[in-house]
Amino acid sequence: MKPKAVILDIDGTLVDSNYQHVIGWQRAFADSGFEIAAWRIHRCIGMGGDQIVTVLAGEDAERECGDAIRESEGGHYNSLMPEVKVFDGAPELVNRLKEAGHAVVLASSAKQEEVEHYVELLGAAERIDGFTSSADVDATKPEPDLIEAALEKAGTREAVMVGDSVWDVESASRAGIDSIAVLCGGFGSAELEGAGANVVVTSIGDVFEEIQSSG
Repeated sequence: MKPKAVILDIDGTLVDSNYQHVIGWQRAFADSGFEIAAWRIHRCIGMGGDQIVTVLAGEDAERECGDAIRESEGGHYNSLMPEVKVFDGAPELVNRLKEAGHAVVLASSAKQEEVEHYVELLGAAERIDGFTSSADVDATKPEPDLIEAALEKAGTREAVMVGDSVWDVESASRAGIDSIAVLCGGFGSAELEGAGANVVVTSIGDVFEEIQSSG
């Protein structure tokens, strides 16, 4: 059956922001004395900020300066946010999904103001059924909490998740829903499939046809 709802990740899926986040985190770690290679940070993009410090710098770093690193990352990313653009086809995808009768919820663990900025960039305020932010969950991806919050806003569990990272795919799997992964976030087909993606597509423009052909 075609899904009644589509849960759309934002960063790296609808907007081209993953590499700005990499730079923001790299600068934030450096502010606290940690030199973390950009490629290692990229592997964690899509994971919640509450987990990144421990994964990349260890439990001692999280305990001693995790909050300071996250706060610093927020400042660095805000300075880069004007460079973030929507991916070609992203606004059209939201419109086409709504016209086809799907509930559409944007799923993000970003700060409320960041999500609102993205919604404005996408011109999606009147076309979506809701969005999540960091305020909606205690545990972020790859935990399923964010997907569960989005499903609640969608009003149905007959849904599919669209994301760009292995963490999106893992989170959807833990929530018990299918996922479509797109390559625009810089993660490879094999690793997305290995994480449990049901389908991998090249770009966000391919998602609508994939959903319509399901069932």
